[in-house]
Amino acid sequence: MKQCLVVDDSRVIRKVARRILEGMGFECDEAGDGAAALTACRHQMPDAVLLDWSMPVMNGLDFLKALRKEPGGEKPVVVFCTTENDMAHITEALRHGADEYVMKPFDEDILESKFADAGLAPAAA
Repeated sequence: MKQCLVVDDSRVIRKVARRILEGMGFECDEAGDGAAALTACRHQMPDAVLLDWSMPVMNGLDFLKALRKEPGGEKPVVVFCTTENDMAHITEALRHGADEYVMKPFDEDILESKFADAGLAPAAA
């Protein structure tokens, strides 16, 4: 079963995303900020990361930059999921290794579509 790490400082967003992703056949872990996410990745590198941009301690972009430098850190598919919707943010995220970009609010159809676009077809399909 594919692993997905849901990284967001909002417990509600993590819960909603986890429910959707588990419905898609992913096993999910959660982190409330980029530093906790980096620790989780060092323990077990996931197949995918659903990543918020604006978080305390370490934001999503700083996490992404650090992740891509870790051994095996090139492996996870990273889907940014954020309210940051200007082209400069999107371009910067993609330039630093994000695979896809989802705008909040999101729903099941949007996540399934973006994960499929990133090469992670729903495991339950």
